[in-house]
Amino acid sequence: MGIGTSIFLIAAGAILYFAVNADVSGLEVSTVGLILMLVGALGLVISLFFLSSQRRAPTDRTVVRDREVL
Repeated sequence: MGIGTSIFLIAAGAILYFAVNADVSGLEVSTVGLILMLVGALGLVISLFFLSSQRRAPTDRTVVRDREVL
């Protein structure tokens, strides 16, 4: 899950949680919105963690190439 998907889930969950007042049989819309916001926030934290860990990787790399002597 990328950063864009996480932000989309947070926005969709916030809309369902705060703005929708629908009654659906067997489904609590505000609970679905809260779950979407939590999943989106968790995905955003994980995405940012992996993004920051890739940037901290060392950039000094030595490339060793074997060549065949004829």
